[in-house]
Amino acid sequence: MKSNKGFNLVSVIIIICITSIISGITTGIIATNSYKSSTGISYNDLLNDQELNDFLEVYSSILSNYYEDVNKEEMLDSAVDAMLNYLGDTYTSYLNSQEREALEERLKGTYEGIGIKISGNSVYSVIDDSPAQKAGILAGDIIVKVNDTDVTEKSGDEISNLIKKSGKDKVELVIHRNETELHFSLNVVDNVISPAINYKMLDNSIGYIQMELFSKTLSSQVEKAIANLKNQGMQKLIIDLRDNTGGYLESAEETANLFLDKGMLIYSLEDKDDKEDYYDKTSASTDFPIVILINGTSASASEILAAALKDSYGAILVGEKSYGKGKVQQTYQLSDGSMAKLTSAKWLRPNGKCIDGVGLIPDYEVSLMQNDNGDGSSEIIDTQLSKAIEVINTMINN
Repeated sequence: MKSNKGFNLVSVIIIICITSIISGITTGIIATNSYKSSTGISYNDLLNDQELNDFLEVYSSILSNYYEDVNKEEMLDSAVDAMLNYLGDTYTSYLNSQEREALEERLKGTYEGIGIKISGNSVYSVIDDSPAQKAGILAGDIIVKVNDTDVTEKSGDEISNLIKKSGKDKVELVIHRNETELHFSLNVVDNVISPAINYKMLDNSIGYIQMELFSKTLSSQVEKAIANLKNQGMQKLIIDLRDNTGGYLESAEETANLFLDKGMLIYSLEDKDDKEDYYDKTSASTDFPIVILINGTSASASEILAAALKDSYGAILVGEKSYGKGKVQQTYQLSDGSMAKLTSAKWLRPNGKCIDGVGLIPDYEVSLMQNDNGDGSSEIIDTQLSKAIEVINTMINN
């Protein structure tokens, strides 16, 4: 009798089906247990979360049974917002896509344009090294046309949009200057640096840098300002952080690196599990006396820089008690372009203290003075800056 060592058709089909079922089950188990969210929670953990399943049951019921049509995106936006509000933390919040874009545009430190600031159709400032400055546009110029569109009655925002969103690499401007009509053809670039500082030399070899925002490009702007001020003979520096509400934590760290010696402590972050110290790892540093101006709206990254230079450098603080934001946030961009901003840790100044709700106390507390002109008007006298100059003139270089 001849032995049949092969498989008949039915056997082959059965083997294929069993193999497919086993493979599918195995793949599902691996996928279920290996998938993790950005925070490290596995998909299997989420499937077994009864509270989450209850939420999904309500969500499903609304979509199926609610008597009117429902905008799923808006409903889920509201759910995320409610979760963040539940935490009761001032700095934990939800931003829709438009709010997120506005925040990122403000903090990224660059923008697409030609490098002018306008009020209505009047240019009031031209940014250094921008296409506008290189072409010869000046503060005081009046823009009358953008790419053949009359803009004499348009707002500054409308003119900016015509320049930025024309879809062209160049923009054609017609400008009036001293009753003369001028024509300019300028490149529209996407890396115009948004000025985050103002700086100048004061009397007696004192440099002055006002920092307005801790954007991504702040430290490079400060570095350039320090070099320019040194070339003008700066031997002492006043840093003005008044009304600076903060920005990126990394920007505060990078800016502190310009002043501190390598190895000096800048700040620490303490979350629910651990504390991590952040030190200066760069070779850049300075050795001149520093006075820092602060007030009640100096917050967040401003306070981190001021505390680092106070504790690790020996800077003197002048003005009013700062805001007292001692927490840092992580951001999570969602698939629809919105963002969740979640407090993840508190920061500690180099002396180990947290200033949340407390603020930085100046070495010299000084309020601004309001002078009555006698005609119903008044003017602000910057007694804080005057005190900073007085203090720094008594300080000796290291």
